[in-house]
Amino acid sequence: MVPSDIQDFSKNRTKARAYFCYLFSKNIPNKLPTITEDMIIPHLLTIKGDLEKCDGVYLLDYKGVQLSPTFVSNKQIDADIGKIRADRAYYYRAVKEGRCTITDPYPSLITGELCVTASQPIYCENGDLKYIACLDMPFDEVLKISHQNSFDTFFSNLFKYAYAIFAFALMAVALLLFLNGVQSFFIQEITISHFEAKNVFEATILLTLSLAIFDLAKTLIEEEIMGREREHNVSGPHKTMVRFLGSIIIALSIEALMLVFKFALTDPEKLVYAMYIIAGVSTLLVGLAVYIKFTKTKIQ
Repeated sequence: MVPSDIQDFSKNRTKARAYFCYLFSKNIPNKLPTITEDMIIPHLLTIKGDLEKCDGVYLLDYKGVQLSPTFVSNKQIDADIGKIRADRAYYYRAVKEGRCTITDPYPSLITGELCVTASQPIYCENGDLKYIACLDMPFDEVLKISHQNSFDTFFSNLFKYAYAIFAFALMAVALLLFLNGVQSFFIQEITISHFEAKNVFEATILLTLSLAIFDLAKTLIEEEIMGREREHNVSGPHKTMVRFLGSIIIALSIEALMLVFKFALTDPEKLVYAMYIIAGVSTLLVGLAVYIKFTKTKIQ
């Protein structure tokens, strides 16, 4: 197993859960007037028989106590009967969510290898929880089940290459703006003894735009190519929009400040145009704040 396997599992977790939910709903009775352990176990064994690589199946009661042996490949582990599993994720997640769930990968007590447990709550007719059906699958097999098909893989790779081309093209543009901004210090002779606010502002705008475009390209590579936007320590809205708009707001603010100084000295009647830019910057700030407010998400 490599870190990319965990990332693939995270991206395709919904697909894997849907597969196990289908197996449970197809084979195991639920919400019947009378439902017993003897009715469920044969169906669990049927699912196990359909899944060649299944590590094992077992049944818990509504308190998380294991009622059945753990049925593995060609035997059953009777010693597991009566063990309390209430502290296991496959129990309390199924109880809390009230539906089929799958756990994160963890070391199996049966094989010692990484596995994933799918669990299905089983209710009686009046909606009271009666049992939790559990199924252990090797992590490698779950990856195969949830893996994208060839059509998905083709377009996923196509989009990654397209984003890579655009990102590196943007980096080239950012480099040109950066070099132009630095060059202006020599062309305009921006020094302590030869200082003009206009030249400094123009150089600052070029450098700020260069930073904005570079930051956009960097974010595209991180999010669309490397997939880092899916990490759990990242919350809130899409970083590309926030970072790029933030840099543009800074650049426009500098431009407006430069125009204020310029028109105040040369043509005060045109100060209104600088105020238009300031009003536009304020509108962008308000819009960005609203965007962050309504697209902010909680860390899962």
